[in-house]
Amino acid sequence: MAGTIPLSMTQQFDVYGKPLSGGQLYIIQAGTVSTPQDAFQDTGLTIKMPYPMPLDAAGRVPQFFVADGTVKIRLQDKTGVVQLASDSVLVIGPSAGGGGGGSTVDPTQLIQTGNMIFRHGFGAVAGYVRLNNMTIGSAASGATERANADCQALFLYLWGIDPTLAVSGGRGATALADWTANKQLSLPDWRGYALGALDDMGNTPSGRLTAAFFGGNPIVLGAVGGGQSVALGVSEIPPLTFSGTTGNDSPDHTHGYTLGSQSGNNSDVTPGSVAGVSTSGSNTGGASARHQHPFSGVTAGGGQAHRTLGPRKLCTFYMKL
Repeated sequence: MAGTIPLSMTQQFDVYGKPLSGGQLYIIQAGTVSTPQDAFQDTGLTIKMPYPMPLDAAGRVPQFFVADGTVKIRLQDKTGVVQLASDSVLVIGPSAGGGGGGSTVDPTQLIQTGNMIFRHGFGAVAGYVRLNNMTIGSAASGATERANADCQALFLYLWGIDPTLAVSGGRGATALADWTANKQLSLPDWRGYALGALDDMGNTPSGRLTAAFFGGNPIVLGAVGGGQSVALGVSEIPPLTFSGTTGNDSPDHTHGYTLGSQSGNNSDVTPGSVAGVSTSGSNTGGASARHQHPFSGVTAGGGQAHRTLGPRKLCTFYMKL
């Protein structure tokens, strides 16, 4: 169910009685400092109004609808000076039914600014922006993903929740000051990334993700880690030991050798007497003739990176304005 508040479709004036041309109306969740609450053009709560809602040149507030319950409002002029602020303003409704009764809609059950969806498609989706590291800002900001007044709620939310997101010209004193200055805010960059959960999420870290292997701080919002491939270093290869000798336990083998002159037997060799004579034969000298030969291994493998990605399908990530 939905309803509205008495400010809807009224003309507002400043303290001097002049129409509040270019004024802005903020609808905020009751009991909070500045948490935005969505307002809509229709009673079905499907077509979102800009945040804040701009007043026209005559200072008129557009018609709008909000979820049943109470809201907080802040009305300010075009320079940001607050003209009216009030909490726990009752939403008059319901917008359908027989004139009474009906259940109250909990605004927390609606899709909130900053919520993400995944869509099997491309391009723009009404009420959302793509998480592509492009920028959002006011209509005068020149932002690359979306430059429109309806980006303000998300601009303020992201500015406060993720200090790593870049702001054109540098961050000012407050999110509202940067918005009013027509700065651009970079959207979170989800291009090519799969979802992962923070390792703590309000609890103590689970240790399922660690900086040593993840590659980033696993308890920082938006931290990046992992990769699609890896090349193993020497320290990452399983330990293998190659050693051994030849001929120690099986002494019978042959060698080529060159004799000088000989008389009688092999022990009577006089080196250099007869050059160029060569012969060979079996070593049958038994254990006393055992000896060793060193050997070395052959290097194999190309050392190329290998794939670390599991099966997955791709889609487009969006965030609610």
